[in-house]
Amino acid sequence: MQSELLNMSCKELRDGIAAGRIKSAAATEAVFGAIEKYEPVIGAYISTFEGRALAKANEVDAKIAAGEPVGELAGVPVAVKDVMCTTFGVTTCASRILENFHSPYNATVVEKLLAADAVIVGKTNMDEFAMGSSTENSGLKETVNPWDTTRVPGGSSGGSAAAVAGRMCFAALGSDTGGSIRQPASFCGVVGLKPTYGRVSRFGLVAYGSSLDQIGPVTRSVADCALMMNVIAGRDPADSTSVDEKNAPVCDYLEKLDEPVDKLKVAIVPQFSAGADEPVQKALTCALDVYKKLGAEIIEVDMPHLDYAIAAYYIVATAEASSNLARYDGVHYGHRTENAGDYVEVYSKSRAEGFGKEVKRRIMLGTYALSSGYYDAYYLKALKVRNLIRGDFAGAFEKCDCVMMPVSPTTAFKIGEKIDDPLTMYLSDIYTISANLAGVPAISIPCGFDDSELPIGLQILAPAFAEDRLLRIARMFESNTDWHRKKPTIVE
Repeated sequence: MQSELLNMSCKELRDGIAAGRIKSAAATEAVFGAIEKYEPVIGAYISTFEGRALAKANEVDAKIAAGEPVGELAGVPVAVKDVMCTTFGVTTCASRILENFHSPYNATVVEKLLAADAVIVGKTNMDEFAMGSSTENSGLKETVNPWDTTRVPGGSSGGSAAAVAGRMCFAALGSDTGGSIRQPASFCGVVGLKPTYGRVSRFGLVAYGSSLDQIGPVTRSVADCALMMNVIAGRDPADSTSVDEKNAPVCDYLEKLDEPVDKLKVAIVPQFSAGADEPVQKALTCALDVYKKLGAEIIEVDMPHLDYAIAAYYIVATAEASSNLARYDGVHYGHRTENAGDYVEVYSKSRAEGFGKEVKRRIMLGTYALSSGYYDAYYLKALKVRNLIRGDFAGAFEKCDCVMMPVSPTTAFKIGEKIDDPLTMYLSDIYTISANLAGVPAISIPCGFDDSELPIGLQILAPAFAEDRLLRIARMFESNTDWHRKKPTIVE
């Protein structure tokens, strides 16, 4: 029974609980049984809340038994990346500087999950302050890929993707600054969506790059992704960057999900995708063939400025990180050194002890880019390139409904393979960062495996605030393939 429950989709479980056929308490107990079994190997969670989760599950079951209304995620066990503030547990950002930080408020997305009667089972591991592409930069623990425990789960939302793939929750929230939802989703064989910038509130999300960060769902299917978006999308008065729904209405993403997009026109960027490994390119070609059989027209577009996306991103992102992380000073909150003679040493030693190597690297890069004499040469020029990349997407979307490309040049790489080569690691994000620079929505869906039986993801990008169309396009592929039904042998 537990295995049957754990293999249900989020939507199937929600429907079963709401109808009274399944108990939320049973599903929650099954999840914690899986956590007990697989967590020592996978390491997806920084913290779990078994007592609190079971109490919430029993509360939902009691509401249903009494005929009371329940929320859209009634009794479904979900997880959140430990970069989102919660009043329960600690909010660490996988960093020693926040290892014991207790937030006085919940992130808006957490409030929305609770209002939808979701059962939050834990907070997932990540690269420290969301800075990384492998979750190896966590300051607290190691997470591995459920498909091959010698390989990384991707990052920075690697814990969320590993937990969903490893049947240790039914859905999870991650954050995506340059591919941090989509790349681990690809590596772990699950679905990951980065919504349009401004579609989901960032209030309570610990900032890395404020103009790039966006919260989104990690799920096992496109339908589950749509269900999660129904809960978390929308305007938030507490977040000045969230968009007014008068200008960009939020629809029911499930309502027309199974309606194919008529006369679908798909664009590819041949010169940009050429750098991917052969298995990745082959999977992309096969995915395009599926769309052709469904009546889609495949066209080629030129997006010349994508070649500069990596350089522009790592200037903009590190500059914003340098500014955002200045608040961790050993005085207001977070780690404070015990070995300081004056306030300058409190500041410098607290940061030196609390931040990891990659975070320090990005702070230094960003501080340099913003420093006197270099602001115009680096940061201002990067912003101009970012605008050109936005223009590339605007021009492409005048000719097509979506753009398709790989998620990553490779499948999941070995643990330790790239950790000492930051430039090679940064290139893992070459296909994903452009969506963040342009602010457009993008999704990763499973589309195949390489010779080592490691998952490959297909990335689909759509115009701003066109998540409904994006999800329908992704669903077209999912409905005609079974890649999303595969699961790691560790959980079989």
